[in-house]
Amino acid sequence: MSPSAADAPAPPPEDPPGGAAAVSRREFDALFEAVRTWGRWEGEAAGRGAWNGVAADHVRGAAALVRSGTVVALGRPWDTAPGPDNARPALHHMTDLGDVEEPEPAAYKDFLGADYHGKSVSHLDALSHIGYRGRLYDGRAAHEEAGAGGVRFGSVAALGPLVTRGVLLDLPAVLGVPWLEPGHAVRARDLLAAEEVLGVRIGEGDAVLLRSGRFRRRTELGPWDPGTGSAGWHVDAVPLLAERGVALLGADGDSDVRPSPVEGLHSPVHALALTAMGVPLLDNLDLEALSAACAGAGRHAFMLVVSPLNVPGGTGSPVNPVAVL
Repeated sequence: MSPSAADAPAPPPEDPPGGAAAVSRREFDALFEAVRTWGRWEGEAAGRGAWNGVAADHVRGAAALVRSGTVVALGRPWDTAPGPDNARPALHHMTDLGDVEEPEPAAYKDFLGADYHGKSVSHLDALSHIGYRGRLYDGRAAHEEAGAGGVRFGSVAALGPLVTRGVLLDLPAVLGVPWLEPGHAVRARDLLAAEEVLGVRIGEGDAVLLRSGRFRRRTELGPWDPGTGSAGWHVDAVPLLAERGVALLGADGDSDVRPSPVEGLHSPVHALALTAMGVPLLDNLDLEALSAACAGAGRHAFMLVVSPLNVPGGTGSPVNPVAVL
């Protein structure tokens, strides 16, 4: 049975006018230390971070969730159109129109390129993508590990593919609204309320996908700059996600609420997830079809397959994750 506003518990108190509850830098640093997992894994395994927690049992458990065989792609179309949410459009052009092939058959070829760490291309952030106070995940010195030729630690090539249980936290469905407005902060209490309404509990090795309804709002109201205003996690939800042992966080935004609630820090959830916890991030997913599929199936857990490009030294990769119900 799909969730509705009638199923939802009483809403928590509203955040202060103008955005999420403020967090000082000192409070943030204490939170960073509380969720930090540096030293948990050794050698090459450290570059995989929380993905090390996904064992064969998790994969088998995820496969057991496949019932109808419904496959839902979560990646956005390759976006070559500039706009307020696409300052660095992806590139696509033809390199061969079949007029230079001899003999038959003719071949048609094209080029793809993207500065993908933005607000449009669906992509995976590897652990090397974010440093805080000069350190990458596991305490590695950023200036030693990242250079003009790429990164030596925490690259997307070290991650490889992931198959695990995915959980969709569909906050608009829980609240009975079409979308969350930019600036809406999803708190720890909201996570617990969503689990109750959706009938799911986040567990170890899970990939948690947060739907804010961003792309429904974009379709109906037009694009805006999500770098200045976006719905996403408040930092007070991160300790609960850490306690549950999640392996991956994803969203139809980039997981961070904006404006940021932390003084002087533009992407605090990125710093906590990637740099402190070693949890990779999926950004700019299109979760609208998955929302409908989960509502139709009456469940919000499924098998998730994430297979990034094998880019040695890369800080991430464009990706088209697949949910299978």
